[in-house]
Amino acid sequence: MAEELIISEDLSPTLYSPDFNAHYHSLHGAMTETMVVFIDAGLNFKLKEKAHINILEIGFGTGLNAFATLLNLPMDAEINYVTLEKFPLSGEITDDFIGKLNLDQQAIALYQAIHACPWGDFQKIVPSFNLKKIRVDFLEFRTNYFFDLIYFDAFAPDTQPELWDGELFGYLYERLVNGGVLTTYCAKGIVKRKLKEIGFIIESLPGPPGKREITRAIKQS
Repeated sequence: MAEELIISEDLSPTLYSPDFNAHYHSLHGAMTETMVVFIDAGLNFKLKEKAHINILEIGFGTGLNAFATLLNLPMDAEINYVTLEKFPLSGEITDDFIGKLNLDQQAIALYQAIHACPWGDFQKIVPSFNLKKIRVDFLEFRTNYFFDLIYFDAFAPDTQPELWDGELFGYLYERLVNGGVLTTYCAKGIVKRKLKEIGFIIESLPGPPGKREITRAIKQS
C-alpha cells in the first residue's frame, strides 16, 4: 500500500506507512523532531569538536535528516554522509513530500538533488556535502568506514524489534571512532540498557514536542 502524506503540527510533512503501521516522523512536528534529535543532539554537538565529520544514517526514509544536515552546515564544515534504506520511497511520494515543505527554489533544488542522486556511490551535492545512499537491509550492512556520528532513525522497537535487540548496536559501536556519537529519538529503558551494556555512555536529553526525552550515546574514548 502507498504511503500517506500528513501535515504535522509544525506544518512540515510526514508520511504514514500502512505496511509498518508507523509514521516516518513525529506528528507533533516532523522538522522539529529532526532538528532536536539529529541536528542539535548530533550534528551541532560534533561540530564543536571538528569540522570534517563522517555521518551514518540508519533509515534514509524521506531524506529529511540528510536535507536538514545539509542546510545546517557551517561554512567551514565538510560532511561525508552515508545513509541506508531497505525500502526506498517512490519518486512520486518524495515529490509530493518536498512540495509540502515551505521552501525556496534553491532549497527545493537541493532536496531534489538528494533524492535524484544514484544509489551506491558518493555524490557531491554541494562542495561541502558528499552523499552515499545504500539500498540494504540494516542488519546486513558491513563497511570498513569509521564514523563520527550515527543517526539511528529506524522505525520504533514495537514496529521493527529486530533492529533494537543489540546486534545492530554492537556493530555500529565498532564502526564509531572513539568519542563518536549515536543519537536516536527512542528513550525506552530497554534500549538504553542495551546501549550501555555494549559500552556506550548514555545521555538522556530533552525531547521535541510530544516526547519527554531522546537518547545520545557516546563511545568512550
